[in-house]
Amino acid sequence: MARENIRQVSSSAQFLLAALLLAWLVMHLPIAALLSLVPTLVASYSKTFVVPHVDGQDDTPALKAVLANYSSDAQILFQRGVSYNIWTPINFGKLTNVEISVQGNLSYPTDIATIQKIVANTTLYSGFWFDIQGTNITLKGNTEPNWGWVDGHGQQWWDAMNQTNRPHGWRFKVTNGIIQDMKLWKSIAWNFSLSGAKNVHAFQNTIKCISDTNSFPFNTDGFAVGGTDLVVENNYIYNGDDCVTAGNGATNVLFQNNYCEGGHGLSIGSLGSGGAADYVTNVTFQNVVMKNHLYGARFKSWTGGNGLASNIVWRNIVLQHVKFPIYVTQNYWDQGKGPKPNTTSTNSTHLQNILFDNFSGDIDE
Repeated sequence: MARENIRQVSSSAQFLLAALLLAWLVMHLPIAALLSLVPTLVASYSKTFVVPHVDGQDDTPALKAVLANYSSDAQILFQRGVSYNIWTPINFGKLTNVEISVQGNLSYPTDIATIQKIVANTTLYSGFWFDIQGTNITLKGNTEPNWGWVDGHGQQWWDAMNQTNRPHGWRFKVTNGIIQDMKLWKSIAWNFSLSGAKNVHAFQNTIKCISDTNSFPFNTDGFAVGGTDLVVENNYIYNGDDCVTAGNGATNVLFQNNYCEGGHGLSIGSLGSGGAADYVTNVTFQNVVMKNHLYGARFKSWTGGNGLASNIVWRNIVLQHVKFPIYVTQNYWDQGKGPKPNTTSTNSTHLQNILFDNFSGDIDE
């Protein structure tokens, strides 16, 4: 099976990348200080809810019906060996000291129109298909090759070039959190959002938005890291947009020892849309392999924007067939939403203490 071959290759690439780059971890004392902040959460809980499954039915309602009873000091378990139908979104509410364990497989609806109808309904849809918020939360997947996959069935959306009412994937707006060993397959668009999160460690996760046709997986961003004290490391990300994007509010973010393929770069922004005052500070991208990307290091802000991006570092970036290794633009706009804005403003988001250090590899001309 093609998916199995890809899984085996990606696993080897992850371990090889980690081995080659491990030495860099001890070379930067400020980064070591940030690493000391990553959480170690409680491994035992007073109660466990095993999510039930019924063939041919939506499994979300049974979970939502009991969430209030498992919102603290609990484990929510999707069992290994079970393929769950997550046909409507799950808003987990406010959680405290909870582990969400994805040991089985989860599946979005396969019908485009069904999802579009749900996304248009603000009562059913909070902005994300999986919405996790609270304190001391672990989101943990399965390391076995055949289990722990979240299947978005994105291929049909990409083939149809359908960008109407697409769902965002996972919101992890958590203080003191871990995302570990999660595996996302063909997400429709937008994978993990850490915007508003604080003190989160995301590691050993796999994102595979890989098209089987000539269709492009638009807007399948890997990680959005608009939070504080975030460490994102040792992940495999094959997608069709930013491998990582640090937007407004990103402060003390470390993105390191990751493999990125197929997308649009290690990005700051976009910042300053509509004249907004956006702020990003102390963000480091280091020890990253980038293959078949349009951009390597990328900064994007809108004409007329305000605010400041400061203390930004791209270091030890290995490029393989990357068209623009370093790309900085301050007249960005979202081409998918119309023409370039007409503005007479001369403002721009300010840049301060920006470093591009030790880029190597080859350019795809």
